[in-house]
Amino acid sequence: MNNALAAKEAKTKTKEFTDVSRLFIYLALTFLISFTWFFLANPDGSTWEDMGQMRQSFVALGMLIPVMCHVLTRMITGEGFKFSGEDNSYFGIVLKDKKWIFFLAACLVPWIYMEAGNAISLAIAPSLFDPEYYLEMEVEKRMLLLFPVTAMVNGVVVSFAAFGEEGGWRGYMMPKLMKIMGRGKALIFGGVIWGLWHAPLTCIGHNFGTDYPGFPYVGIVKMCIMCVLMGIILTYITEKSGSVWPAAIMHAVNNNGPSILGGYINPDLAPDTFFGRNAGFIGLIIALIIVMIPIMIKWNRKK
Repeated sequence: MNNALAAKEAKTKTKEFTDVSRLFIYLALTFLISFTWFFLANPDGSTWEDMGQMRQSFVALGMLIPVMCHVLTRMITGEGFKFSGEDNSYFGIVLKDKKWIFFLAACLVPWIYMEAGNAISLAIAPSLFDPEYYLEMEVEKRMLLLFPVTAMVNGVVVSFAAFGEEGGWRGYMMPKLMKIMGRGKALIFGGVIWGLWHAPLTCIGHNFGTDYPGFPYVGIVKMCIMCVLMGIILTYITEKSGSVWPAAIMHAVNNNGPSILGGYINPDLAPDTFFGRNAGFIGLIIALIIVMIPIMIKWNRKK
């Protein structure tokens, strides 16, 4: 009788945490620890440009917090650490069944949409074109042509840093959100949450600088929009590959800016109009939407 009662109590304890409560615990831990870290790493509120490289690297360590909170949440809620099947952590690397294709796509896709985004930006604001801007970037022309390759190589090498984010957002938050509210709403809510998590960095000018109308609130909104679109692509590649590592590689390659055209776009030449000031952002958003469309069509067909 006592054994049956103990078994019943143990079963009840495992059911104490619903997907909603687990997600709440994860987000509370991630935002609390991340925002505390960003404050402690930059207590005087220096802008990103004014920081030295060492402090920038110190602040950037906050990228590791989402995956740490993923692990911590699983420990608190007793979910375990499966590498396959339902409710797995997506930490494993899967190459069979042609899943290696998604690792290759993770390297190439950011180059495609970055290059396309820059082309669209020049179409919106042709005055941005500066045939010798790469010299101001202190880059030789032949090295500029190798930018995509170096970004891909660096992306693979430093993907462990981007794994800090993707292991949390794509490895834990998105699967929980999709179970709770369905894919469509989850992709929007997840992107907004991810964008708001960047708010302390956006407020010090990491993403868009500090010299723009509506700073920093407009920057936070822009970051949320970009994270929704990026999140759709990263969630798709995680789901199809069964691993967060392709998303981590794509995230890292994206952060390295794999674009040749970027060496010919001088932001100082932007016309003082809404479209001129935001040409780069608008171009990237349009390019991301173009990449996103076939993904959404595939998901809808599957549904």
